[in-house]
Amino acid sequence: QVQLVESGGGLVQAGGSLRLSCAASGRTFSTYAMAWFRQVPGKKREFVAAISWSGGSTYQADSVKGRFTISRDNAKNTVYLQMNSLKPEDTAVYYCAGRPGLVVSGTGASLAYEHWGQGTQVTVSS
Repeated sequence: QVQLVESGGGLVQAGGSLRLSCAASGRTFSTYAMAWFRQVPGKKREFVAAISWSGGSTYQADSVKGRFTISRDNAKNTVYLQMNSLKPEDTAVYYCAGRPGLVVSGTGASLAYEHWGQGTQVTVSS
């Protein structure tokens, strides 16, 4: 069983940066594909970025390409989301998610992830 805890959210001005962290418990983290999703009240959970268990493959949603970077440190059981050039439309609750095996990305990817954190609020002011 893997438990996930996000941190690093907060309030930032447009154009600013934040780095989200997701700390995982359990010895199987290094075999898990990890991803970040976000959700705005009244809307579906949206895929943001994903990374393979080794870190060798990463995927980003078109809306964040060139601005957000996902990475992981398996020695620290942690996955990160570096968010630069933030926009007001990036405001959402951001969730970390994990699944054993192959990484899944894109629309509908949330259905493939078994383990979820509690979420962290990111608010970007204009």
